[in-house]
Amino acid sequence: MATEVRPPDAELKARHRAMWASGDYPSMVETFLLPLGPRLVEACGIAPGMRVLDVGAGTGNASIPAAQRGATVTASDLTPELLEAGRRRADGAGVELEWAEADAERLPFEDATYDAVLSSIGAMFAPNHEAVAGELVRVCRPGGTIGLLSWTPEGMIGDLFRTMGPFAPPPPPGAQPPPLWGSEAHVGELFGDRVALRTLARDTLEVTAFARAPDYGEHFKARYGPTIAARKNAAKDGRDGEFDAALDAFCDRWNRGTDGAARFEMEYLLAVGTRL
Repeated sequence: MATEVRPPDAELKARHRAMWASGDYPSMVETFLLPLGPRLVEACGIAPGMRVLDVGAGTGNASIPAAQRGATVTASDLTPELLEAGRRRADGAGVELEWAEADAERLPFEDATYDAVLSSIGAMFAPNHEAVAGELVRVCRPGGTIGLLSWTPEGMIGDLFRTMGPFAPPPPPGAQPPPLWGSEAHVGELFGDRVALRTLARDTLEVTAFARAPDYGEHFKARYGPTIAARKNAAKDGRDGEFDAALDAFCDRWNRGTDGAARFEMEYLLAVGTRL
């Protein structure tokens, strides 16, 4: 009997799948992340008849709006549970698209297959940025569009990862921080002379879904895989109280509203280019 050949980082990928399946990421999308997908789709000029791949698609925040514009869409993600939630969302929206389990660092698609390759706060979380950039370029046809929407290092989510860092499990060797994808210089270096970047623009997602600033942190502790993993790791050392205090301070620091009407501004980088 033939022995299954597993990628050298199969255990790491399994941990990532489990992390993103923990909590309730689909409810976070519904609560305050929905505007991001249509923003990316609009910026990429998705039109009827285009072949579109969404990498790190999650529950289809960009895939579904792309399909609603008449594109033929494949939504890919490492985590099957998120894809299943996406299928339900697509059914509710009355659109059909393909859903595929896929690792952003090793996409199971042919070269130059797609007219547009997108990722809305998805592919940025794969640890090997160079591998991801290479795959995004490889599957996009020459003259096609590559579009990314990523949290910035200087913005709120960049600070969230710095806040959680001392409590989180150690990253795998060679892993790069996800918010680096929100750096104009980093994106330029990753794509080099393979992509002509025509849009590099920072904007903010305004979040007003929470009455009190700490409610934002509670939402993340209950639903967001990276936060759940960091707090679980902190609890092993009896530091869960310290983690909670750091997260509360983070929420207070970023609250731009009042005590009874919290408001947060989450900065992202929109990067759109042409595959050369």
